[in-house]
Amino acid sequence: MIARVGRAVGRFALLIAAASAVIFLLLRAVPGDPARVALGVTATEEAVAELSHKLGTDRPLGVQYVDWVTGMLTGDFGISMASGREISDTVAERAGVSLTLTLAAMALALVTAVPLGIRLARKPSAVLAAATQVGMAVPSFLVGILAVGLFAVRLNWLPAGGWGTPAHAVLPVISLAVVQGAILTRYVRAAVAEELSKDYVRTGRAQGASISNVLYSSVLRNAALPVLTVTGLQLSTMVVGAVVVERVFAIPGLGTLLLTSVANRDLTTVQTVMMLLVAFTLVVNLIVDLLYVVIDPRSKR
Repeated sequence: MIARVGRAVGRFALLIAAASAVIFLLLRAVPGDPARVALGVTATEEAVAELSHKLGTDRPLGVQYVDWVTGMLTGDFGISMASGREISDTVAERAGVSLTLTLAAMALALVTAVPLGIRLARKPSAVLAAATQVGMAVPSFLVGILAVGLFAVRLNWLPAGGWGTPAHAVLPVISLAVVQGAILTRYVRAAVAEELSKDYVRTGRAQGASISNVLYSSVLRNAALPVLTVTGLQLSTMVVGAVVVERVFAIPGLGTLLLTSVANRDLTTVQTVMMLLVAFTLVVNLIVDLLYVVIDPRSKR
């Protein structure tokens, strides 16, 4: 068990280091001087040189990379080229919004997908199967647009955008949860159906155990591993999907910050937000690896 945890943490550290290097080098390959882009074509050479020195872009790439990584580890993300603010202050405001949106949507997706998946595994339904198929095919931003048109514009039940109250979170959370819930429902159904077809279920039923007892004592535990894997992957992809949904609902999260920074060619902010999104994805994968040991006792060997 300790060896497996050590391997998972070591793999996480290597992937974080590799991701930081790739992001740093790719953004440095973008043509143009970041300081001149930030100041405009009418800026003087003295002003460009002063901003380059302030941002540290006039130093060697190796020094810039070490300074950036060291700053990230200490919470100093640098200065935004567009606003001149500390990036750490902006990120702290936006990260909480994105994290709340993503986790709430995943919680809603799981609460919906698990009972529906079990229901489909025990008693197939063409209507529910078709509904999940449609949910998988519709992108989150389209669900968001349709939800705004119905609940905000036509019925005037909920706000069409913004953030700050629970009512503002309802439509974006549902928009993300619909697609993820449909996907997870299919995986839960497949995992539970596979376990129900195995010999130990038939043996338990032959010994007089009810299907409910077998389901909740053994089947769900065995089916949890593949579902856990998919949940981790979906949570990672949901972060990317939230970028578009945040734009649709004008939510001040990391996705909106990333798109705005790209439009303004704010290099320091873009690389910080991208690194945080990658780090979140890798942290989710690390947690999934560690949960294997808790759910499946065989993993401890």
